Amino acid sequence: MSVEHLTCPEDLARLRLQSARQTAEDTVTIAVCMDTCCCAKGAEDVWSAFETAIGIAAERGLHIELKRTACHGLCERGPLVIIAPGDILYQNVKPENVTQIVEETVVGGRVLESLIYEDPETGKKTASPSEIPFYTKQMRLVLRHNGAIDPESIDDYVAVGGYDALAKVLTEMTPEQVIAEVETSGLRGRGGGGFPTARKWRSCRAAEGSPRYIICNGDEGDPGAFMDRSIMEANPHAVIEGMIIGAYAIGSPQGFVYVRNEYPLAVRRVRKAIEDAHEHGLLGDNILGTGFDLDITINRGAGAFVCGESTALMASLEGHPGEPRAKYVHTVEVGLHGKPTCLNNVETWANVPAIISRGGKWFASIGTEGSKGTKVFSLAGKIRNTGLVEVPMGMTLREIVCGIGGGIPDGKRLKAVQTGGPSGGCIPEHLLDTPVDFDQLYDLGSMMGSGGLIVMDEDTCMVNVARYFLTFLREESCGKCTACREGTAQMCDILNRICAGEGREGDVELLLDLCQILEDAALCALGTSAANPVRSTTRYFRDEYDQHIRDHYCPAHDCRGLFSYEIVVEECRGCGACLKECPVEAISGEKRKPHALDQSLCVRCGACFDACSFSAIARVKPRVGSIASAAVQVEGS
Repeated sequence: MSVEHLTCPEDLARLRLQSARQTAEDTVTIAVCMDTCCCAKGAEDVWSAFETAIGIAAERGLHIELKRTACHGLCERGPLVIIAPGDILYQNVKPENVTQIVEETVVGGRVLESLIYEDPETGKKTASPSEIPFYTKQMRLVLRHNGAIDPESIDDYVAVGGYDALAKVLTEMTPEQVIAEVETSGLRGRGGGGFPTARKWRSCRAAEGSPRYIICNGDEGDPGAFMDRSIMEANPHAVIEGMIIGAYAIGSPQGFVYVRNEYPLAVRRVRKAIEDAHEHGLLGDNILGTGFDLDITINRGAGAFVCGESTALMASLEGHPGEPRAKYVHTVEVGLHGKPTCLNNVETWANVPAIISRGGKWFASIGTEGSKGTKVFSLAGKIRNTGLVEVPMGMTLREIVCGIGGGIPDGKRLKAVQTGGPSGGCIPEHLLDTPVDFDQLYDLGSMMGSGGLIVMDEDTCMVNVARYFLTFLREESCGKCTACREGTAQMCDILNRICAGEGREGDVELLLDLCQILEDAALCALGTSAANPVRSTTRYFRDEYDQHIRDHYCPAHDCRGLFSYEIVVEECRGCGACLKECPVEAISGEKRKPHALDQSLCVRCGACFDACSFSAIARVKPRVGSIASAAVQVEGS
């Protein structure tokens, strides 16, 4: 279809009808997930194989459309392919499966049992996403078109109602009415702070100075988080449409999308969305013939975590080092280039079109009293179904982890869930029935953050978790304020000592004192929230700190210097499995005779423990009260 420059809402309506009619009724659609996760697992080779296979099928007179889509959510089982009609989901698809899929399913109408979903608990197999718990327990608003539209096709987005909300705003609503609708919805910022979106927009519109700017914060830097990246890869036009609506509401002629350079696919797709919107008259001068003008440009960040903070991000946009400034002057009044600036993150902007189309009251009917709508989370860590999920505010962490995520693999015990990224907190298993919203997570000593959710099992050392996140925050600190620069470094030193078996009485109290200093004196949220990993782990897992310090022992067997492995002679069958797996040749022995383990060579990797089928490898720890690890007692295998 040739590019049509839309000059009025009627042109947009006509394009929508044309786009919806493009596909013939007898066409079979093969949708291949082509986001970063699936591409990393070989989706590009799968796509190429389908291109060859459908070419052969087309020679038989079959109408087949090969569609490039993005994150279906079930990343653990990618590459994913959906066949329609029939709504058949195939998982872990490899190039060698493609010919069989085309011949058996596309041509023959038969489902391949080997490629469909199998419930790990019941063994039940199903081909339809509508019957898979991972999908049925979600409420998809932001992600509703994932897997159905080509993110690089503006026609696909328009066909499902894209830019209708924009046309409504520009022709039927005043800026004040737009802000009022967003206020009715109760939408709060999804970037971490949870600030009411409408209040920010209203303050920016009322601020003196021009031009006003809008910014989309796509600088997602939390370890284990990929929500914003996936949204930009899957539906960039939803983000762009939300930004245009926001720009109209505050009176802005210029917008920026700030996205980290480590997201090349997201950058490419957002750039194409902007270009296509310009060509169709949905960006630029006189949008849809209404007299409203807006340009949006992309700026790529260098990957500094601190640039997720609003003032540091704006400093980076201006060409300065990404360092935050004091918050007594609000960015809605003095932001980018000293002008009023409205900054929201990717997910916040992506929610706006649906709010305008379906109404603020509809959105406010979802969620809890203080947290409306849905939230997108990335599930990572020790969980069966890693991936991208969207749930209504108020769903419990246990429902997310066990109901959607499938629980903990290998029969392990769920220990904790870390929310809010490196600046968040670790919530223990006995509190996972708490409803998830901005306020209740804060009360537990954590935070919503942008939506990263990392699951931990019984083999996770919570002291080491705190050390890991503090190390990350220390390295990502811009160093501008003394409290953060020196405070995070001192906390890392203490945690490193504790994990190495050199902890001292009073170390926990010293850590908490440093937490208070950070909270009171750090310049930005990176520093003030750096206390959260330590505060939450000492609050809920103080006994682990005490065992590290008092007993020189890591109960999770994660800190290598605080435990060792021994061969239980009475149980060893001399099978040689441990000997074969040892990477440093620390194990010796003859077949059918008890083996020996040289402690001077052992690196405590655990390979022998995992390889033994006879419970003949034991983890050992120092005797209680000892000051060295020479005297040991068997804890059990």
